[in-house]
Amino acid sequence: MQTEVLLTPILETERREFLAMAQTYFSELNPGFSPRDDWKANYFEAIQGNSDCRLCWIVSEGNKAGFVLFGFERHRFLPRKNGAVYELYVRPEHRRRGIARASAQRAIAELKSAGPSRIQLEVAAGNSGATAFWTSLGFEKVAERYVLASEDR
Repeated sequence: MQTEVLLTPILETERREFLAMAQTYFSELNPGFSPRDDWKANYFEAIQGNSDCRLCWIVSEGNKAGFVLFGFERHRFLPRKNGAVYELYVRPEHRRRGIARASAQRAIAELKSAGPSRIQLEVAAGNSGATAFWTSLGFEKVAERYVLASEDR
């Protein structure tokens, strides 16, 4: 039996609640995460101001179990658009109930309905749980991404 979830848009009035949950999420991915002033001031607003993005609460059994951020990106060089899943987070107390899978499937279905060339996402290096999760949904590893961080990050 699949867990029922709703994806409901995160409202401007829910900014503080979202940022608190996003900070928890990023801290789980990187225990050294400390939001800089530009993140605090702009992260939510940049998402909300981007008409190609959807930021939604994952609601299960009436509870905000997490959030998902997905949308579209223009191809760098061609007149195409790609779907993208940017973030998917489920609070620890709601995990292992199929909520992430049901949420991902809803987001993917919404993206597919707009006819993108492909749907893509990134998984942080070493996050074997996320790798297993996304491959179980049909995603394949096609590249590795390397980053040279600036000294003022």
